[in-house]
Amino acid sequence: VQLQASGGGLVQPGGSLTLSCLASGRNFNNYVMGWFRQAPGKEREFVAGNDWSGLVTRYSDSVKDRFTISRDNAKNTVYLRMITLRPEDTAVYYCAAARSKGYPTRGLNEYAYWGQGTQVTVSS
Repeated sequence: VQLQASGGGLVQPGGSLTLSCLASGRNFNNYVMGWFRQAPGKEREFVAGNDWSGLVTRYSDSVKDRFTISRDNAKNTVYLRMITLRPEDTAVYYCAAARSKGYPTRGLNEYAYWGQGTQVTVSS
């Protein structure tokens, strides 16, 4: 599967953005999908994930209650809705896929497929 992330940009603190990740290939609903981010000088970290159905979700503590992951299996797309953005949310955001019908995992090594990343900058 190939992944293409989009939707990043410059936003003021307190603002919102929605990222999209389009997956090519078949059987999108066989994959756990995740969003990760990497800020300059920092390691890539888990942000959010959902299972094949979209009904089971998982978030990092830093984004819980502000970010929402969702997916549309008919469109082969996963979304990350981000609200109340903070300067510390500034990073390159990556979508990733893991071939699994199980619980969304936080581990980078569990995801075999990665998109190219989209920059999110939160600044006034």
